[in-house]
Amino acid sequence: MQFMEFDIKEKSSGDVKYHLGISSMATNSSGKKYKISMVANPSHLELVNTVVLGKTKAEQFYKGDELGKKVMAILIHGDAAFAGEGMVQESLNISNLKYYNPQGVIHVVINNQVGFTTNPNRSRSSLYASDISKILNMPIFHVNGDCPEEASYIGKVCAEYRQTFQDNCIIDVIGYRKNGHNEADEPKFTQPHMYDVIRAHPPVFVKYSKELVEKKVLTEDDVNKLVEKNDSLYESEYKKAQEQKEISLNDWNDSPWEDWKVPNTLTMSSTGITEDVAKHIATCFYTVPSGFEVHGAIQRILKTREDLTKKRLMDWAIGEAFAIGSLLKEGIHCRLSGEDVERGTFSHRHHVLHDQKLRKNVHISLKSLYPTQAEYTVTNSCLCELGLLGFELGYSLPNPNALVIWEAQFGDFANMAQPIVDTFISSGETKWVRQSGLVILLPHGMEGQGPEHSSGRIERYLELCSEDEDFCPPDDANFAFKQLNEINWIVANCTTPANIFHILRRQIAMPFRKPLVVFTPKSLLRNPLARSSFDDILVGTEFQRIIPDRGPASQKPEDVKKLIFCSGKVYYEIVQLLEEKKLQDQIAVTRIEQYCPFPFDLVKAEFNKYPKANIFYAQEEHKNQGAYHYVRPRISTSIGGARPVQYIGRDVSAAPSNGNKVIQKRELKKLQADLIAL
Repeated sequence: MQFMEFDIKEKSSGDVKYHLGISSMATNSSGKKYKISMVANPSHLELVNTVVLGKTKAEQFYKGDELGKKVMAILIHGDAAFAGEGMVQESLNISNLKYYNPQGVIHVVINNQVGFTTNPNRSRSSLYASDISKILNMPIFHVNGDCPEEASYIGKVCAEYRQTFQDNCIIDVIGYRKNGHNEADEPKFTQPHMYDVIRAHPPVFVKYSKELVEKKVLTEDDVNKLVEKNDSLYESEYKKAQEQKEISLNDWNDSPWEDWKVPNTLTMSSTGITEDVAKHIATCFYTVPSGFEVHGAIQRILKTREDLTKKRLMDWAIGEAFAIGSLLKEGIHCRLSGEDVERGTFSHRHHVLHDQKLRKNVHISLKSLYPTQAEYTVTNSCLCELGLLGFELGYSLPNPNALVIWEAQFGDFANMAQPIVDTFISSGETKWVRQSGLVILLPHGMEGQGPEHSSGRIERYLELCSEDEDFCPPDDANFAFKQLNEINWIVANCTTPANIFHILRRQIAMPFRKPLVVFTPKSLLRNPLARSSFDDILVGTEFQRIIPDRGPASQKPEDVKKLIFCSGKVYYEIVQLLEEKKLQDQIAVTRIEQYCPFPFDLVKAEFNKYPKANIFYAQEEHKNQGAYHYVRPRISTSIGGARPVQYIGRDVSAAPSNGNKVIQKRELKKLQADLIAL
């Protein structure tokens, strides 16, 4: 199969061949079968570590393997990368935490200077490449790479140690690189004396076979026959590869979804639920067990939930709970992790309640909604966004029928996880034919909190979308569905609890899996305007890609002078301003809830509805940031360039936001003036 991969043109983007993942069944000497999976591994050194940990933890979860007796992770590292890359420390830190612990990992460091051309004294400050593992006090075995029997023995020792103690261990195999960084490299450019020694040194195969002949384990003839047999096998497989016309890229999938049946006709399942289900989840969500003492502030939050439920209304937290709770009822395992997710960074969620009197007594209402529901895992994480996002991606891989959510404490904090986004998530399906339904929640909003607590960097995620700004797909009954199927991932900025409910449930309702990035609100979590009716989530309802103006402007569209498209919390600021200035009949405001895939058809319909209106896109972000540069050409394409698309928002800035109240007020005042100008 490897030879075929080199010779046959792929339908995917392709990658360095040994970066591809694979999954296959193997049989040991006693006849027992087991699966070996290798996760696709990009060149960004060590990024795959926590992906493997997450995948291992998920496999253990689905097998009921709490002690890790059935599923084990093995990580193979280069010496330079193990000592130098921060992901190593993050993966070690994660490895013993509850809800993340894979019950011991065997680390193998190939200590042969394969990383690049420098010497060890320029590559690390410690004596051994493996020294960073001492933070966990794990056993470290240094093995001479010239001694295969000793290396094999230590491998067995580590396997038994891991199985016995469910703990990490490390094998540091000390050797040398024969040809430099790769087969075409000339290592003598930088290490001439070392390579004089290496090239005079007999290879492991020569040394070991000579030792076996001297010990009369094998004869010279036996060795030659083994070499001929091996060469013959390679030649035979290479010829087969040349005869093969095509291969299935799914053969390189590290965890095939064998039991996942995609319907012949691609259709979307309903995302709505019955009112009885909604009321039941809501009641559980605001009710605590008898005798459980809740913090006073949370008591008020629970009372608000109860009052909203009686009015058949929901806020953001209730919308989230409806999505997760209803999926749990349907047997869908849900997992929510990240910094502060149990209560929510902005103290809105409170999925885990802590008894104020009894230590370690907690109540998680969504874990006990129904007797036969699926398992709900909600857990705060350690402070390592890069490693955590990789872990949750890995957790999403074994099972397509699970909702796996990672939330950044602030959207800005996902900056630390950007390499995982770039190498695994946005391009994973194209590079490795690897689908994932992972959800990333990024709290976002310009609210004067400064440049490190405001922007989820919408522009970064939009520039990774594989959508042509100049091409408007043909409009038909399956327009929205076809877009979802063809795009690489989904990027949204929801403004209503109903839409967050539908978009989360849609992750499971789709007959395929796509990653989802949602820019979530901060101030809107408690804004009384950001509420939805139960009617918006009942059977027959669905995610709204755009939300049109439903005010006075929509009643007499021919009189409207200005049509503003916008996304996120700025919508509520605009409508309040228009109400204050009594301009609701002259300015229409339409929310774009889903950036990617872009709702070309609905934007065109809105444009046609207001024949005399000037077209604007308004955003709270700076002009060189946010969604403006993504949205503007797509609006233009939607309307055939009939009218220019103008900008309303902050001026350009090097920083994503400011934390100065004076500047914040000045920017806001200018934004408001531009919004109401006719």
